[in-house]
Formats: sequence, C-alpha cells, structure tokens
Amino acid sequence: MKWKGWERIPLSIPDNTGNTVAKAVLAIAPLIISASRSTDIPAFYGNWFMARLAAGYLQWKSPFGGPPLYVSFAKARVFVFWSKNPAPFFRHLDTLDRSGYRYCFLFTLNDYDDEGLEPRVPRVEERIQTFIRLSRRIGKGRVAWRFDPLVLSDRISVKDLLKKIQSIGDRIHPYTERLIFSFVDIAKYSKVRRNLQQQVFSGIREFNDDEITEFCEGLAILNRKWDLAITSCGERRDLSEYGIGKGQCISSDMMTQEFRDDQRLMEFLYPPDLQSFSGSIVTGDTSRRLKDPGQRSTCRCIVSKDIGQYSTCMHLCAYCYANTSYGDVKRRYARYCSDAESGIFHEAITE
Repeated sequence: MKWKGWERIPLSIPDNTGNTVAKAVLAIAPLIISASRSTDIPAFYGNWFMARLAAGYLQWKSPFGGPPLYVSFAKARVFVFWSKNPAPFFRHLDTLDRSGYRYCFLFTLNDYDDEGLEPRVPRVEERIQTFIRLSRRIGKGRVAWRFDPLVLSDRISVKDLLKKIQSIGDRIHPYTERLIFSFVDIAKYSKVRRNLQQQVFSGIREFNDDEITEFCEGLAILNRKWDLAITSCGERRDLSEYGIGKGQCISSDMMTQEFRDDQRLMEFLYPPDLQSFSGSIVTGDTSRRLKDPGQRSTCRCIVSKDIGQYSTCMHLCAYCYANTSYGDVKRRYARYCSDAESGIFHEAITE
C-alpha cells in the first residue's frame, strides 16, 4: 500500500485460530474505495462485498506477496465499482442507498462478441440494456462508459472498432456523460501475452501511430452527435486536437459534480486552503496532488484503495492482465460459491 495519506485505526476482529479473545489489528480507513480493478466484484462477488460491508472491514492480499492488509469502512465515503456486468449487483443498491454511502460505476461495455475475446460476459445487447437500467436508477453522471481495451487483430480493423463503438454509443449516449477508452498494451504485460497465446487468438496487436490517428479522427466525428466528455486511459500522447482528454477513471471532477454535498469528501479533495472564503470549492487539477501512486505513471486517477484480488475474475477475457491461470480462477470461484452457499464470506474474496 503505497499511499500514506489514509488514517489508520485499530480493529478488534475474530481470531480464526480458535481463541475466544478477539485479535487486535491496525487497519487503513480510506475515503475512496475501488471495487475493483483486479476483478469484477459486482458481477461475481457482490454478496461478499455486502457481507464485508456489514462486518465493517475486509482483508486485502497484495498480488506481489507480503502480509495481508486490513481495510476498514469506518471512514469510507465513496465506492467506485468497475464492472462488465453489474446486473447481479442491482439487488444491493437499495441497501447501499439506505446506508448513506455514495457510489458510482465504471461500466466497461465492449463488443467482442463475434471474436470471443470476452467469453463469459453477456451478449452486447443485454449489456446495453443493463447500462440503460443502471443509468436510469442512479443517474447518468454516475455511470461512465469504458471501451477498454481497443484491440486490433487479423479480424478487427480500426473501421471495425469504430463501427462497434458507434453501435453502442448511438444507444447509450443519452445515459452517460463520459466515455473512457484505452489502447491495448501487450508488450508490457507478460500475462496478457500468455493468455492470448493460450487461447490462440490470431494476430492481436497494438496500434501504430497511423491507426491511432485514424481511430481518433473517427471517434471525434461520432462524438459530434453524442457530445460526451471523451478521455483516453493511460495514454502518453496528446490527443486534444481530436477533443480527447487525458483519462481519469476515478475522477475528482465527477465526484465534485455528483457528491458535492458530502463535506468530508470535498475537504479531502479540496482542503480548506484551496477553498474561497465564501466556502465555494475552487476546482483545479487534483490529479497530481492526489495521484494514486499504485498505478502507472500515465494514470491520472486520484487515490483510492482497491479491494479486489487477482486471478478471481470469471469473465476470463483473453486480454486480461489480472488473471494468471484460468484453472486457478475457476477453482477459486468454485470454492467461493461453495462457501457462499453455506453463508460463509471470508475476510478476503478467497482464502
């Protein structure tokens, strides 16, 4: 956990070794919780999330090893849910609303149905309907559309991608305000290369400069109709000439727009010395002051605590960087489901 700004508080938790005396631990208490970059909690682990929320804490395990970290919900103000299929989580939204927590969704809505790159997500038409239902339920400002990643292959050209995006965008642009996209990055992630090779997808590759230009020009034309705020995730190049900004998926601007009445959150985003005497918030670029140090240098997300676990996402997408072994994923998920049927939800997603 690289961010040092979260408060640390003592927790008294059950001791699983059989002792009757509770165990004392020190937990971080973040204001913003990411759920999650590492796995699809709304699609697969919503019951676990709600059980841990009721318990008041959870345990997070780093994919790089080391002792587990305890995370308390005592100070939490906002949950940022990342999902390709949040429909299973809808039944929990009323409970979240009653609890007073704020939340938003980063909804990854791609269309690789024909290519089989996302073998376990629902068909695109079903996901479009889910997107619209969610937007109507919580408001379009709290549902961002992510097309991530953009993938080229022997079967997918830039024109194909633009057609896919147009087909989705023409349907959902009245139900969101933001589109975030990223270009696939294969060279930096050995797990991505290995997963693609294991599933024998032909010719998947990164964009060259001409293809980036072609894509951005086409997207700019489409956005004349949609009028969305479009940003690129983790991209070093300046794409502003196409009306495309630098991405900030976990965004202070969105939180200011949607959750401005949350005084504690606003004080975190804009400390008193950045506010005027009238009390109105002086907006500015928080991406440097609050940059999440656990993310890539090109990532502009503000800091949050991610609570997911690698090698647990059952979407089994071919380009996934968070799954090491599909066999391990399936075994872990089967064990989770077995425990959940018995009403057992461990401190971490899986033991």
